Amino acid sequence: MVVAALTETPATETPVTTLDELVAVVGEPIPRVRDKVRDRLHDLDRQWLAASPFCVLASSDAEGRLDTSPKGDPAGQLVHVLDETTLAIAERPGNRRVDGYKNVLANPHVGLIFLIPGRDDTLRVNGRARLVSDAPWFDDMRVKGSRPILGLVVEVEEVFTHCAKAFLRAQLWHPETWEPESTPSRAVVAHTFERADQSLAEVEQHYGPTYGEQLY
Repeated sequence: MVVAALTETPATETPVTTLDELVAVVGEPIPRVRDKVRDRLHDLDRQWLAASPFCVLASSDAEGRLDTSPKGDPAGQLVHVLDETTLAIAERPGNRRVDGYKNVLANPHVGLIFLIPGRDDTLRVNGRARLVSDAPWFDDMRVKGSRPILGLVVEVEEVFTHCAKAFLRAQLWHPETWEPESTPSRAVVAHTFERADQSLAEVEQHYGPTYGEQLY
């Protein structure tokens, strides 16, 4: 794997370039944290996956360039557990960029973080992935009558729960901290970068109340 050289470190920064330097800053994990990684799904993991409506898929191409992609479906339809070492995620109609899936074709290693709204801990899964255009379990993942258009099958190599500190620091599930209007709307962003040939009113209509009717 070829990794591009990093830019020169500014004189005002103190670089960390070795494992020893990194450990000197963050320390060593305690044994129960170091040893919590499993190589197969426990029943508690299956329960989590069944309750999760959202995950983030991390992938890399053959040169090490990374991509992260959100995946969402109703809880119980996002993930299909094939067995204790294999799970699958449905792909639905989207923008067709499929950056992560292109990466999987070049490099099968993926990482997944599964979220449950309101929970500050998460479930992490690392493994090797493959793509399938059809499988018997596609019927089990129908949403509003629609089968997946593609499936990502992940052979589990590592699975573990992640503590709540990041979510607690972010106050992610605290509505009193939410400010959805603090940045321009999706329509404004899309009009600026993607749909300059349309009027803002047309873009706002596209992302209006009927946008959610086009998901499946």
